Amino acid sequence: MPAADEATTYTLRRVQAMLGLSRHIVLGLIAAGFVQPTRGKRNEWRFTFQDLALLRTAHALQAQHLKPRRILASLARLKADLPAELPLSGLRITAVGGDVAVRDRSGRLQSDSGQLLMDFEVGTVAGNVTVLQRPASRKAREADAFELFDRGLALEATDTAAAEAAYLQALLLAPDLEDAYLNLGAMWADAGRYEDLVRLSATALQNCPNSAVLHFNRGVALDHLERLDEAADAYERSLELDPNLADAHYNLAELRKQAGDERGALRHYSAYHRLQR
Repeated sequence: MPAADEATTYTLRRVQAMLGLSRHIVLGLIAAGFVQPTRGKRNEWRFTFQDLALLRTAHALQAQHLKPRRILASLARLKADLPAELPLSGLRITAVGGDVAVRDRSGRLQSDSGQLLMDFEVGTVAGNVTVLQRPASRKAREADAFELFDRGLALEATDTAAAEAAYLQALLLAPDLEDAYLNLGAMWADAGRYEDLVRLSATALQNCPNSAVLHFNRGVALDHLERLDEAADAYERSLELDPNLADAHYNLAELRKQAGDERGALRHYSAYHRLQR
């Protein structure tokens, strides 16, 4: 298996810290084939963000006090009964009652005697097997996302890994939850995780393109990574959206000064001091 790009993946220990999963569950899911992490330079497991999304499902089941062997056995059995083309990362799994069922267009198909429900439909689109999801209502997803956001906020001072996991879970449910991006970005900036912050900001700005502060945060991360032209562009965009963002004026003035643009630096320094007054 080829070595993974370590800048865009997560270690097993990091995944455990972020999602609160036991090593046994994670390794069991790998063995069952539900996630296929690559190997890093030191032969360690490396997980993608898509892997995190699936592993989060196992975390949710674990939180409902299902035994690890039941989770693993049920997932393995269900995977064996499904077509190979099914994009498993698209599954949404919840614990419901005492049955394991796969819902198709004709109703529910009993799978085994575990305690899981696979909440999706399987259909054919252009000759290929695909998942036709039956998501929760937008209102329900938003309520869950805000609950997770509040949990992350409460945990920031005592357990940063759990807070990070809560924010990531909130964003899976509500990708346009700007405050979750801002809080998570602030945590990563404090930890010096600027590469992660750049990647987070790319996703954030796809969902919240008119957020001046998110553009500013992207600029800060790029600034620290010495990607100065990109940082300047991010600061400029933040100021287009909010001309009163004083810190963006100051940071942009510093970049203009470094580039030898004295007039541009003076203009932004003046704006900064005016706003400070």
